[in-house]
This record gives sequence, structure tokens and C-alpha cells, in this order.
Amino acid sequence: MGGRKTFSRRRAGSERATVERHLVEAGQRISRAREELVALDEQVAWFADAASDARTRALVTDSALERREMEEAERHLQAISRSRSDLAGQIERLRRLQEELLEELPELGTDQ
Repeated sequence: MGGRKTFSRRRAGSERATVERHLVEAGQRISRAREELVALDEQVAWFADAASDARTRALVTDSALERREMEEAERHLQAISRSRSDLAGQIERLRRLQEELLEELPELGTDQ
């Protein structure tokens, strides 16, 4: 009977270690993703300015070339904005995973 309890404690300790490892990994992934998000925010701002400038040039000159450049700049802005949105969604999913893992820890007891 004592052997069964020891096995159960070892299994719970192993599960706790796995959950803790996943927590650390999720935290690291969140940190990296937040760093990427800062870079994407800068890129979004740059592309927004470029698209705004291209729009102004297209309105002022009313040339086909300037309209094409405006459309291209807006496509780039949309693409980088989608990338930013996707990354923000990934961060949110990782945060939820982290919360779920944190909720599991008390259920697993201590690693003794």
C-alpha cells in the first residue's frame, strides 16, 4: 500500500515539474513575442506614415504612378498590420495557457 502512495507522489511530482517547465517555456515565448510586437509597432507606424505620404502625393499629382504607389504602400501597411494582429493574438493565447497552467499547480501539490 505504501508503494502505491510513493508512486502516486512521484507521478504528481513529475506532472508538477512538467507543468512548471511549460510555464517557463510559455513565459519565454511571451517575452520574445512582446519584443517582436514592439518591432512590429514601429514598422506599422513607419508604413502608416509612408501610406499617408503616398496618399497625399496621389491626391496632389493625380497621376497613375502615384496611385499605384499609394495602393502598394497601403497593401504593405495592411500586411504588417495583419502580422501585428496575429502576433497580439498569439500573445493572448499564450497568456491564457499560462493562466491554465497556473491553475493546475495547486491541484498537483508540492514536489516532495
